[in-house]
Amino acid sequence: MSDIVIQPGTIWLVGAGPGDPDLLTRKAEKLIRAASVIFYDALVGKGVLELAPQSARLVPVGKRSGRHSKDQRSINDMLVDAALAGERAVRLKGGDVGIFGRAAEEMDTLAEHGIDCHICPGITAASAAAASAGISLTLRGLARKLVFVTAHAKAGEELDLDWQALADPKATLAIYMGKAAATTISRQLVDAGLAEDTPVLLIENASLPEERQFSTRLDLLALSAKSALGAGPALMLIGEAVRQRRTASDLSFACIGPPPNRAPFCH
Repeated sequence: MSDIVIQPGTIWLVGAGPGDPDLLTRKAEKLIRAASVIFYDALVGKGVLELAPQSARLVPVGKRSGRHSKDQRSINDMLVDAALAGERAVRLKGGDVGIFGRAAEEMDTLAEHGIDCHICPGITAASAAAASAGISLTLRGLARKLVFVTAHAKAGEELDLDWQALADPKATLAIYMGKAAATTISRQLVDAGLAEDTPVLLIENASLPEERQFSTRLDLLALSAKSALGAGPALMLIGEAVRQRRTASDLSFACIGPPPNRAPFCH
């Protein structure tokens, strides 16, 4: 693996993937190993952080619902200070940098200070969850569209989404940060015309050893989210593509090849 040199005073925004260090890109691993300081989110897996050199400073800047350790302005200021001090800085974000990661806010601040900033993309949680469940997020003729949605709203604010557009039976919805809004999501999608029996897959701690999956349907989503999910980060996959979910026994042939008349897939 060839080395990457991070120029002093440069910031790299790096996608840390869904948690499993084996799902890091090769470039992300090289950047982590080359950093002098790493600012990391709460959802960055422990195994990913263990790849950092002993000389690197690890700075937690994670934000979790109800447990904010750093506001975004403070994080922006820390990145600017690190760059101006000549650090080789990596900003580690869970999943992919550009998907609900506030990357634009950080890049705008760095640009205002004339600081060089680069992006290394990562695997988003929806991709990892679908792979673990043995499903494709799109299906020819059934799921022609894939929509990433964040269901996070500020305290006291109503979840403001275009429910009519989201209630598309030919789409797969990947809803991030939706656990607290499960009741609203279920009611609004049904009211907008999506069938009550639309399949839903809940995935908690995608890609990690403690991952949990729970199959339900749209009209039972609120009850299922409350009873099946714990404190870990959770993702909802909603749509006909979810109906193709493979069970553990279906996946058992993955190491020896597909059975007759079935296309191969990876688990």
